[in-house]
Amino acid sequence: MLRVEKLRKVFENRKRNVRDTVEAVKDVSFECIPGEIFGLLGPNGAGKTTTLRCISTLIKPTSGNVYIDRYNVLENEKAIRSRIGFLTSDMKLDGFFTPDYMVDYFGALNKMNKEDIRQRKEHLFNELQMKDFIHKKIDKLSTGMKQKTAIAISLIHDPDVIVFDEPTNGLDVITSKSVTDFLEKYAKEGKTIVISTHNMHVAEKLCDRFGILVKGELKELGSLKSILDKNSSESLEDVFFSYILPSAEEEVSHA
Repeated sequence: MLRVEKLRKVFENRKRNVRDTVEAVKDVSFECIPGEIFGLLGPNGAGKTTTLRCISTLIKPTSGNVYIDRYNVLENEKAIRSRIGFLTSDMKLDGFFTPDYMVDYFGALNKMNKEDIRQRKEHLFNELQMKDFIHKKIDKLSTGMKQKTAIAISLIHDPDVIVFDEPTNGLDVITSKSVTDFLEKYAKEGKTIVISTHNMHVAEKLCDRFGILVKGELKELGSLKSILDKNSSESLEDVFFSYILPSAEEEVSHA
């Protein structure tokens, strides 16, 4: 199980000797159980990526904590990392190498033996339909091929928890569907999956429960039915924009 408790992250900026702080995440709490896909929804700048980076031990929370089973991010970084597969749009793949080489490399980083890497690669390359391009240099690949390579790298060690930041962003319709189908299959196998997205269609199709994040605050939390019933709404998109549009108008009025 993944559990986020009162997560808060404050960044400090220094400009011309003036100290300024930005509270990117404000007391966010939610949980995700095995076999479930949890969607963290919000516009750009809402705090989604910061939350996922705290979960994945890439940055330390200012306060609060994240637990995976009995481990927490403040005291058990190595144990957390071995249980998590994290994919972000910031992942930079060296264009000189091939997907096959890069997956081997990250398997070794995760202290896997060669036979386990070979078997796991075979499984992932089949599932992601990658075999036609695994020996091509990454800088010759399409966006979708690069995304599949990044997914294979993130999951080579067969983690129990999958954390993906905007997994379908920038992908064509066919590749996007292959990625969402892949995540649904993993959920059915009992994996715990958290994704961030601002794509309401992807969210409604893929996720079992949702959190709507606006300016670092979790405005809604629950299943699709519970959120729609609470807001007397017919679509998740309507609920989403009921928070986003007033927030955008407020920013304009203060400009």
